[in-house]
Parts: sequence; C-alpha cells; structure tokens
Amino acid sequence: MGKLSLSVGWITLFLMGTDLFVVSPLLPYISKAYSVSPTTTGWMVTTFAVTYALSAPLFGWLSDKKGRRTFITLGLLLFSISNVLTAIAPTFLWLIVSRILAGLSVAAITPLIYAIIGDIAPTNRRGTWLSIVVSGHLTALWAGAPLGTILEHFLGWRSVFVVMAIIGAILSIVNFKVWKYNPKKDFSRNLFDGNLLRILGSVSVTTIWSISMYALYVYLGASLYSENRFSSSEIALAVTFYGMGAVLGSLTSGQLTDKIGERQISIASLFFLILILICIGIFFSHGAWVYCLLFLWALVGYGGFTSYQARLAVEYPQQRGIVMAWNNTALYIGITIGSMFGGYVISNWGYNILPYVCSITAFVSFVLSTQKVQKARKESSFSVGT
Repeated sequence: MGKLSLSVGWITLFLMGTDLFVVSPLLPYISKAYSVSPTTTGWMVTTFAVTYALSAPLFGWLSDKKGRRTFITLGLLLFSISNVLTAIAPTFLWLIVSRILAGLSVAAITPLIYAIIGDIAPTNRRGTWLSIVVSGHLTALWAGAPLGTILEHFLGWRSVFVVMAIIGAILSIVNFKVWKYNPKKDFSRNLFDGNLLRILGSVSVTTIWSISMYALYVYLGASLYSENRFSSSEIALAVTFYGMGAVLGSLTSGQLTDKIGERQISIASLFFLILILICIGIFFSHGAWVYCLLFLWALVGYGGFTSYQARLAVEYPQQRGIVMAWNNTALYIGITIGSMFGGYVISNWGYNILPYVCSITAFVSFVLSTQKVQKARKESSFSVGT
C-alpha cells in the first residue's frame, strides 16, 4: 500500500508541476494564436499563481475538517475541466478564466497530497516519503515541460492541455480509490488552536527561501546568454543540471531527514545555500564551472525545501493540511516577489550582483528558521505531549 500511495502521489504531483512549468515555453505560440503581446500572455501565469496562493489555505483548512480524499478528487476533476477549457478557449479572456480555474484546482490538490502523505507515512520514514512525492513535482521542471514542448511541435499547443486533461480525469479515479485513509481529529476545538500567527511565522521561512531561489532562477537563461554567451543548447543543458540537482536534493534530503532530524537538515541546507549562492556570484562566468554550481545550488536549495516540509508536518500534526497549504501559498508569494525583486536588482546593478543579494535573502531565511520555527516546535511538542 505504501508503494502504491507514493506512486500515485508522485504521478499526481508530476502532472501538477507539468501544468505549472509547461505554460512558459508555450507562451510565444499562445501569444500568436490570440494576437496579443507576450507581456499580456504572461497573465496566464500570474492569474494561476494568484488564484493558487489565495485559495490553497482554504482547501487546507477544509481538508483538516472534512478529510483530504474528497478535495483531491474534486480538484482533479476541476483540473481536467479547466485544461479542456484552456484547449478550446475561443478568446483570450476565456483563456484567462480557464487558468484561474486551473489555479483553483491545483490548490486543492498539491498541498493536500503533501498533507496526506504526512498523515499516512511511518513516523521514521516521513521525510523520505515526502521527498519522493516532492521529487515528482520537481521532475516536471526538467522532464514534464520539455515533453509538453515536443508535443506542441507535432500537434500544436492546445494538444498539451488536452493530454493533461485526460490524465487528470484518470488520476481523479485513481486518487479516489487510493486515499481511503482519513485522519480522525477532535473537531470540537478550533483547528488553529491559537496557532495562526505562529503558522504564518513558520511559513515565512519558505517565502524568503523562495525569493532567494527564484529571484535568480527566473533570469537564469537571460544571464547565461548575456554574461556567458551561452547558446540555446548550452542554456538547456544548464537547466537540466539544475533540474537533476533539484530532484536528487529532494530525495537525498528525505533520507537524511529521517536519520538526522528535520530541524537539523533544514537549517544546514539553508546555511550551505548561502555559501553556494556566494560561489555562484564569484564563479558564474568561469566556463563549465557554472554547470556544477547550478547542480549544487538546486541540490541544496530543494533539499532544504523538502526537509522543511517534513519539519512542518511534525511541528503541526493537528493542522497539517492548512500548514502545508499556507506553506505552498508562501512558496508562490516568494516566487512572485522574487521575480519582481530579481528584475529590480538586474535593472539597477546588473546580473553579477544578483547571486550576492540572493545569498543575503537566504541568510534572512536561515535566521528565521533557527528562531521562530524552533520555538514553534517546542510549543507543539509540549501541547501534543499533554
């Protein structure tokens, strides 16, 4: 049953990641189809992210009260419908509406998969189990999006969304069959139990971490082209190294988390992230070194994200669904702020300074993780023990 649950969780999150990452390379074709500017087409991504960020906490709260299986199943059905609407949208306005529905559906799926894996995983294997399903989402970064691009080449961009809709419909049935376990909680008390501010403080670590990662990643291709004179194939290879590091970092982090501890690994990962970002700033233009650095950057960065997910699952056992949802909202907020922040830094100081600025941001995340989250864990442990 464990292998089946992990397989279903992995495939489901791979599909969710593909839906997120595949839109970017398809934007030029969509822009041409609707005769709108690339900037306007970018609203597909923006509306998706904003909808996700706003609705994920609601689904997390509802799943803590009513169980997770129902919302995951309904979310996958809505995912299929929204992708069909994206494929057949007659106008750009319809297209935007379809991406809003897609953001709503993914918000009902992704954080709840994390939460339900946290529910059913053996205590001494929780980090490993979470790392496996997280790797599904990260694999879409370097595998799902390219597969979508290949499909576009042969059948057109609309076919990409049709295929995802079909897979989503199949997965709705599979997920409904697999997730039979629903955690029983004492609903006579408030699920927040006075912890809302503490939860927000905990997930702020993810927001700052996300800024430190995505402020640089969003402009990675442009900086490789501008500073290193990389060709398109060299940029693709660099992104592949990054994607491989992300997946391996997630999987390795899960095993280390189970052996050493969630708190220790999450804090250590942030510390090494600071150092690697500084090294990227120093050696970014030193030829082939950049491939190794991008691999290490993703290895440490996403290893930290996975261990922190496991850490939150342990620290908030009674609010696991909503905490995972808020953490994913924090991730998307960080991505949005990071993209704007990175653009501001580049416009004013250039690409070369951005890794150093990101290292400072990572240091802020490191400090927050050692203070606020540690305090939350002590209180949570005390409350559970009593």
